[in-house]
Amino acid sequence: MFRQLKGHKLYMLLEQKIKFAIASVIATSTDYALYLLFTLYLHFAPVPSNIVSASTGMLINFFLHKRMVFTLQRKAHHAFLLSVIVSFGGIGLGTALIYLLTQHPFFLRHQYITKLIATATVFFYNFYLKRFAFEKKLNLVSATEHTDPPAVR
Repeated sequence: MFRQLKGHKLYMLLEQKIKFAIASVIATSTDYALYLLFTLYLHFAPVPSNIVSASTGMLINFFLHKRMVFTLQRKAHHAFLLSVIVSFGGIGLGTALIYLLTQHPFFLRHQYITKLIATATVFFYNFYLKRFAFEKKLNLVSATEHTDPPAVR
């Protein structure tokens, strides 16, 4: 059954999203661990600690995406610049979503749900826009299989 699905567009997109999620977990974990190291153990101020840890996570994320998730179809420095722009946009989007959701008392009381919604939204935002940064593809399905337009009668 998996052999039949392996070349299918939906399977390939799902596989790419799983790899994207794995790379994102690694980068996010590194960001979090470095932040805790800097603030709790080295007693650095939170703002510079976050700048260094988030930048490190962003770099790890870029290189993992370049290596195992996307097929680079641009110059590496162009993909990197677009990836950084997308990352900053994701931070802004997540912050805006958290702000807007916490205007509602339910989400204000249940921050774990608020953060989950923001994280999931930013995940998809990052996936599709970073896919564009690397592969020049912005469509919502994999473009690995091309279909001919229907014949005109």
